[in-house]
Amino acid sequence: MHDDDTLTPLDPAYRTMLRIEGALAAIPLLILAISLTVIPEVPSIVTGIVWALVALLILAIILYLPMRRWAARGYDMGSDRLRVVKGVMFHADTVVPFSRVQHIDVEQGPLERLLGIARLILHTAGTHNASVTLPGLRHADATAMREDIRQHVKRESQ
Repeated sequence: MHDDDTLTPLDPAYRTMLRIEGALAAIPLLILAISLTVIPEVPSIVTGIVWALVALLILAIILYLPMRRWAARGYDMGSDRLRVVKGVMFHADTVVPFSRVQHIDVEQGPLERLLGIARLILHTAGTHNASVTLPGLRHADATAMREDIRQHVKRESQ
């Protein structure tokens, strides 16, 4: 068993990205609550209860869950392997030996680009967990990690 105290946390900008994604996911809930407000047949008590529930759900989706997801993730880059830990409800602790790495990607979506973060993706030999993604890294850190891993793989193959 590994010691979680040795994990490097993800960049705080990743938590911000999770909150923005949560806000976007909450839009249908707002539309539902608004649509109930404009229907005259719905009693005001029901509308009030729905708004209260929607407000609690939105607070959880935007404030609480992203914090939990961000805190539950981390990584540890050793000299010959990368360990990636994730999961609030379903915990995963994956160790990728550099000797198994086939190729490495650094990817950014529009929101990640805006926040200056990226995902490091290690593609490995085999079928189980053939690719391991580490999101929430500063773009410069992700590219530096990619180069470190690439150098290790290059040394191993010689």
